[in-house]
Order: sequence, then structure tokens, then C-alpha cells
Amino acid sequence: MTFIKLLLLLISVINLQEIYGYGINPANKNGNIHGTSTVHKMVKRNGLWKLTQLRALMKNVYTGGREKGIQALIVNGEDAHQSEYSSERDQRRRFISGFRGSYGTVVVLPDAALLWTDGRYYQQALSEMDPSEAWTLMREGLLDTPTIAVWLASNLPPKSVVGADANLISYTEWARLHTTLTAAGHSLISLSENLVDKVWGDEQPARTANKVVPQPLQYSGQSTGDKVKLCRKAMQENDATVLVVTALDEIAYLLNWRGSDIPFNPVFFAYVILTTKDLHVFIDKSRVSQEALEQLKNEGVPPIIHEYEDIHAYMKEFVSSLSDQDKIWISNKSSYALHANCGDIKKHTDITPISIMKSIKNAVEVEGMKSSHARDSVALVKYFAWLEDKIKNTNERITEISGATRLEQFRQEQDHFVGLSFTTISSVGPHGAVIHYAPSPETDVPITDKELYLCDSGAQYKDGTTDVTRTFHFGEPTNFERECFTRVFKGQCRLSTTIFPFKTKGNYLDTLARESLWSIGLDYLHGTGHGVGAYLNVHEEPIGISWKPHPDDPGLQPGMFLSNEPGYYEDGKFGIRLENVELVVPAKTPHNFKNRGYLTFETMTLVPIQTSLLNISMLTDHEIEYLNNYHAKCLKVLKPFLQGPENAQALKWLEKQTLPISR
Repeated sequence: MTFIKLLLLLISVINLQEIYGYGINPANKNGNIHGTSTVHKMVKRNGLWKLTQLRALMKNVYTGGREKGIQALIVNGEDAHQSEYSSERDQRRRFISGFRGSYGTVVVLPDAALLWTDGRYYQQALSEMDPSEAWTLMREGLLDTPTIAVWLASNLPPKSVVGADANLISYTEWARLHTTLTAAGHSLISLSENLVDKVWGDEQPARTANKVVPQPLQYSGQSTGDKVKLCRKAMQENDATVLVVTALDEIAYLLNWRGSDIPFNPVFFAYVILTTKDLHVFIDKSRVSQEALEQLKNEGVPPIIHEYEDIHAYMKEFVSSLSDQDKIWISNKSSYALHANCGDIKKHTDITPISIMKSIKNAVEVEGMKSSHARDSVALVKYFAWLEDKIKNTNERITEISGATRLEQFRQEQDHFVGLSFTTISSVGPHGAVIHYAPSPETDVPITDKELYLCDSGAQYKDGTTDVTRTFHFGEPTNFERECFTRVFKGQCRLSTTIFPFKTKGNYLDTLARESLWSIGLDYLHGTGHGVGAYLNVHEEPIGISWKPHPDDPGLQPGMFLSNEPGYYEDGKFGIRLENVELVVPAKTPHNFKNRGYLTFETMTLVPIQTSLLNISMLTDHEIEYLNNYHAKCLKVLKPFLQGPENAQALKWLEKQTLPISR
């Protein structure tokens, strides 16, 4: 071999070491791959390096048999509470894949890496998945896309072992995976430590530990003492002596506390165990404000505080003290790891009573939601009036980011504002087709009169949570854009005005919002509606309106809040969505079959819909009347908020946008 060839070979080996991590900081016998070298930190950001390190750890997992190693690793983005949105520390899916969406599951094999996600995120996932590794996008929701369990069962070598962190997967999902994999001759094991965390190492963010504060009775409308009594009544009806609560919004609701451990969600990391006598809270006590503790005591439920990390040890010890007559109520949505702590004790695995309690708002919460949506609508009217003026009458460059920033400023002016309820989706033209698009400095573009502008945003107020989407065109839309917008509006109107029997499941109503789009062969790949919390999570289980059923949906009842948000998206061109938050209310009907009772919706969101973007000839008399009545309500409710010279621009815009339409 010549000297030149030898030198080139040496250079290529060095380059491979920098890309793959070989020879820099290899795993030792204990699997420790952390280090502090400059090269290590540099290559750690490379997706191929991360997967290489992860696969090396997968080979060394002890599985209890003669051979070591797992053939597949499941990685999700949830935390130990199965939260939809996670803190930075729990963004394992994002760390390993680059995908930043709020829903999806990664599967890593020795020779493949796959991401399952739904229609909200197809385009986003393709643009965000790390380009240094050949990722496969599995489009969940399409008929030809197998589930993770079915795909693994069909593609793994015989007698393969699949590993996962049992703290991060619900009991329901674990059972589904276990059943399918076992039937195919494979096995599913719980890993003793999270392999992604080992790869992440010292760069993994610390767990957030922000202050926990009380949610006063003037906003909650019901004391913790009364909520606990209702829980114990439900426990007695189901022969349960213990209730384990793991969902963070349920804990915040039950205790009348709020926090900020997860961005945009006023929750905090904790567990609750409720017995017939005591209330146990697992949380870092130093984080709980004295006011929060005093409020709980004053509401008749002095808590017994434990360290957050002690939940597993306490449950095992506690379960060992129970008798054969005792039964633990623990939701099947809680982690498999917590279920495993229950051992052979009888379990009741329905959703907790708290889940339904918080979905049905009391009178105080209903009024708070109405007030917060009115104030929030004021902020949006000010923003859209300001934005249209800037685009049409000035040369000032307003972009997706600067527009979203100005909208947040208008919201900050409103009473009881706490923060946003999610990252504002401020999207122009093709970006609107990315359903959960979030503008970044790299993608930021001007908002102009040449393309559709979709703005989906919301806020957290002490008395309510908001979520609203409007689509505008500040110039001349195409005929196709106008038709699509009109059909989306028709779907929203159809759903908003429907009358349905008491406790109808939301899944049954989904077709109404899609009918007009379906009639010409169009559709959208996301649900039509989600539950909305009262100064809690903007996406609130267990209710929803979707093409796929919500298995724990108790049926729609007065006092529930849901979004109504049909849309249409043309990849690479534009996106259209209209979203209102609706309150379920009793309906007046001439008959009442079998005394079932009938319900309908009352719209909380009060932001005009752009009539100039509608093809009015496509609307029925009913739809025109609905829109005119809706706009009259917007003007009546918001006008008193928009008095004074400082609000003249917004009021003028509101009056113009709410003018009645006719054929």
C-alpha cells in the first residue's frame, strides 16, 4: 500500500470515529458512555451518533436469559404521567429523532429507525426527522399503516425481545403490545433504566421544579374537600379502598393547585394516593407554597406529604399491607410500572372519577370560561385589525414570528392573563398545510396579501383556557381556496348547530363537520374537537370529537367544553382551519324521546369569520342566518371592551367584519 493510500485510509477512519463515536467515548462494561470531551459534545448532536450509541446499549441489555440484547427499543415522548406535552427532560423522542411534535412513537432496531405519528404531523415529521439517519415515517391513521405491535410482530426475527421503559407507557398500551408480541413468539420486557437517558447523559435537562400555588375558590368553584368526598363516594360504589391518581391535570384539579412544570400547562409533577381516610401527595414539599398548603387545610383535607421519588417504594409497601378484600382503583392510562406495583391485589382500571369531574365544569368554571373567552377574543380582534392595517396600509414587514409576538402582547393586556396555552401556530401559505407548524427563525416568512394566513392560538387565564383558529386572506384568494374555506365553515356551522341526545359520544358527531368536504372528495387528517380545561390543559381527556373513538368518553353532558375545528390542507400550498370552543348546553326540542334529554352547543369564541373569503352562493339560508347571528353576538359582547380612542382601530375592524351577509 502506498503512503498516500495509507494516509487517506487513516483520515477516513478518523472521520468515521467523529461521525459514529467510535474510539471517542465507547461504552464501558457498565454501559456508561458519558464524557466531557469537545469532540464528544460536538458529535452528540448528530442523529446517527445517537442511534449508534443507543444500538450499542441495546446489545448489552440483560434479558434474563443466556443471551444478552434486545432486538427493538420503543421510545415515546411521554413522561411518567403519560402527559401529552412533556417537559424538556422528557423529550426523549425529540432527542433521538429530531421530531418536535406532541404525538408519536419511535421504534429503533439494529438496522432501522421508524416514527409513528398521526395526520397532524406527517409534513412536520418529514421536515424535522434527523437527516443523518434514514428514518421511516409510519403514517398512523391510514388504512395501510400497521400498528407498532403488528409491525414488530411481522418484521422481527423469531423469538425477538422488545424493550421499553415501563414508566413511560400506559397499562393499556403495554397490554396491547404484550398480547400481540407474545402471540407472535416474541417478548416484551421492562428495562431497568432508560437507554435514551444514558445516551443523553449530562446534557439531559434537569427536571423542572417550579413553585406550586393555590387556585382560589373564586376560580375553582369547588373545594378540595368536596371533590375528595365525591371521589370517595365513587370509590365506595366501585368497592375500591384506594385511588391512585397519576395524571397531572387531575391532580391539579383535585388539589386546587396550579404549577408550571410543563410549558403551557399549569400543572406540576406529583402523584396522589387517596384512601378512605387520608390524602397522600408525592411531591417535593419545598416547591409547595405556604398559601397552597394552607388552602388545602382550610378546604378540609390536610395532606400527608411524601417525596416525589418515593411513589414506587411506597406503593409496594402499601400494597403489601392490604387484604384480599381491598381493591385499588388505578386507571388503565397510568403507567405499566405503577400497575406492576399493585401485584396480585384486585384492581379497578376505569378512568378515575376526577377525569369526568373536571370535564363537567361547575357554574363558577363555566362563567370563568365565558369571561376568559370574551377577553381573549378582544385580544384577537385587536391583533387581526392591527395586522390587516399593517399589511394593507404600510410597508412594515410583519412575519409569522413578529405577528405571533404582537398577538401575545395583546393577550398580556387582558385581565387574569397567565401565559399561552400552546405555541402559537402563525403560518403563511404552505406553512399552513403543516397542521401544527411552529415558526422558527429558519422558517419565518412575511405575512402578505398574496397567501392565506392561518393563526391557531390560545391562552391560559386564571379563570379559563382558550383555543381559537382563524384563517384570513388579505388579498384575492383563488376560487379553490374560497370553496375550501366555505366548506370548512359549513362543517363548523353544521356541528355547532346540531342537536343530539344526552350522553352521545363525541365520535358520533364527527361526520357532521366533514360532510361538506367529503361530498367533493376532500377531508382532513386530524380530529374535529378536543376537550378544553378550565385553567388546565388545552387538550383535556377523556372527551373529544374525532373519526377515531375515544374509548373512555363518558358521553357529552352539559358543562363540557370542546373545540370545533374542521379544516382542509393542501400540501405545499395552503392550510385552512376554523376553530371555536363550544359549551355543551341543554337544547329545546318539541319532543323528548324516552325522556333522554337533548343537547346542543353554545359558542364561546367571539372572533369574526372573514366573510370576504366565503363563497356566499354555496351557503344555505340556515348557514347565513347562523353566521349573521354569530357576528351580531361578537359585536354585542366585544364592543363594550373596545371603547376609547386607543381601541378605535379594533372597533372599526370589528364592525366591518360583523356586517350581515346576504345573497
